[in-house]
Amino acid sequence: MTPHPPQLDEKHHTDDARPPSPRLNHVPYHARVPSLDGSGPTLIRRMSNDRPELGMAMRRGMTTVDASKEAVVVVTPYSTGCCVALEIQKRGYSVIALFIKGFAEEMKTHVPLSCEELRYMAIVEEADSLEQTAQIIREKAGTKRVVGVIAGGEAGVDVADALSEYMMLRSNGTGIENRRDKKVQQELIKAAGMRAVRQAAGTKFEEVEEFLKKEPYPVVIKPTDSAGSDGVKLCHTFDEAKEHFNKLLVHQKVNGGVCELVLCQEYLKGKEYIVDQVSRDGVHKTMMVWVYERKRANNSQFVLYSILPIDPQSEEAQALIPYAQGVLDVLGVKNGPTHGEVIITDDGPCLVEMNCRANGGDGTWGPLCRALTGGYSQIEASVDAYLDKQAFACLPALPPSPFKANGLQIHLVSYKGGTVKSAPVFDIVEKLPSFVYYETGVKPGTKVVPTIDLVTGCGIVILVHKDPAVLEKDLKFIREMEVKNELFVFEEDELPAGEVVAN
Repeated sequence: MTPHPPQLDEKHHTDDARPPSPRLNHVPYHARVPSLDGSGPTLIRRMSNDRPELGMAMRRGMTTVDASKEAVVVVTPYSTGCCVALEIQKRGYSVIALFIKGFAEEMKTHVPLSCEELRYMAIVEEADSLEQTAQIIREKAGTKRVVGVIAGGEAGVDVADALSEYMMLRSNGTGIENRRDKKVQQELIKAAGMRAVRQAAGTKFEEVEEFLKKEPYPVVIKPTDSAGSDGVKLCHTFDEAKEHFNKLLVHQKVNGGVCELVLCQEYLKGKEYIVDQVSRDGVHKTMMVWVYERKRANNSQFVLYSILPIDPQSEEAQALIPYAQGVLDVLGVKNGPTHGEVIITDDGPCLVEMNCRANGGDGTWGPLCRALTGGYSQIEASVDAYLDKQAFACLPALPPSPFKANGLQIHLVSYKGGTVKSAPVFDIVEKLPSFVYYETGVKPGTKVVPTIDLVTGCGIVILVHKDPAVLEKDLKFIREMEVKNELFVFEEDELPAGEVVAN
């Protein structure tokens, strides 16, 4: 059932309004995005407080702009969108949060731990028309001039494009309809002669049945406009694909609304990469290239172990970057951040999807990126692209090679399961010299199963250090804890250990 659009709350329409947050007494709290069945544990997050060098972005030079007289609209700020909003605030601008119709109330509380200082000049709701929405924004801005409209998350992309175009601000415009639709993206790049995925989509199963009978298995079934991995499933049989297709048609998306069109796609074999970029006036600059490190564990073929930064001069990056930038040109993306997911197949790079917003994950990768680049990340560069022409021009086209530090994001893998009695791993990890951040849904009383996918994952850890030997030692220590089943202490219902991958 589609949730009712959130109502305007006049108490938020005041100066210095805080983002909606479930925090009480400053205790870190984060409601995990609901899974397909609406469940999901509360996340516990910790960030290192004794490594200030990781939070330092490059100083931006003074400009002739008086930002105190200007305001920027961030559409549906959540996750990394809040980090972008905070960076805008740090530069002296007032920030107006605009939430679209039907945006899930729970998602409004998705405020990263790093954004405690974020304050909104006003929080408003999308009106029935662009004209009415723009009028409300101008009224809330008062004497301040609105100088930008930026998407604060996947759900805000369409409204941000339309509203920025209507208000004659920097925009990707609406010339390409449904730009963020995964089916449309593949059709456009295929028409442009680029490698695209085989696919079929429909609002009822009969429209995709023939494709699913002919396509080799496994196949990927997913919504056309989901956020993250919401609703995405790798199906190994026709019956499994049919069941998940029909399930998605009644699935309520994590951002609000329901799935109206289901996409069935060829399963791309190969390593999956991320290409994070920022653009201004059609000039694309690569912020970082990442690769998913997957291994076999617990009788599952593709368990995610880590996300690693890739040297921009590597063979893989040199193939991925021009391909991803070509996709942006085809999609008409000329301004702002993008988060592209690409698989290198036997016949070259192939798009999984191009997200027309910043990398997600609460921007926890920001300190890692700033350490790798020497002072900037996609967060700061996104603000440069919209508000500081000179600063954007000074950004390099590629990250430095070699990187200026070493780091990665670890996904913890449990080889045992049961009810958790205690989780010693997190107290230990916090004391490692390369520790930056951890996030987990595991606490005493949580039921853990052996890790086979993202849903059964038991936490992430970000490590950064200038000395590669220190990083390697800490990484090895964590991996040994996994193999020795020392991440958690279980109650008497402990499950037998699963298959352990050779590290």
